Amino acid sequence: QVQLVESGGGLVQPGGSLRLSCAASAFTFRAYYMSWVRQAPGKGREWVSTISTDGSHTYYADSVKGRFTISRDNAKNTLYLQMNSLKSEDTAVYSCARVRHGGTMRDYDATGQGTQVTVSS
Repeated sequence: QVQLVESGGGLVQPGGSLRLSCAASAFTFRAYYMSWVRQAPGKGREWVSTISTDGSHTYYADSVKGRFTISRDNAKNTLYLQMNSLKSEDTAVYSCARVRHGGTMRDYDATGQGTQVTVSS
């Protein structure tokens, strides 16, 4: 059964940084595009970023471009999200998601439980 387990969330002050990790198992990680999504309280799920199978192509929502960096380590079956210059509006539950083969960057067939990121002074 596909498993995606996020970690690294927490409370951080505005302007601070966090690095999220997503440990993947029970599937061929290197064969899939992977994404990060987030959901803030009272809002719908928002796509954040996507990375290609070998990490050579990355894509970002305008709201995080220049501040967040997605990366992956296929040898460790792990996806990362480096978040810098955090803002209060980045507060959300962040989840990693497996992009469906042949789907768009927002078409997922597996999603993790998520990790809470709170940006507050």
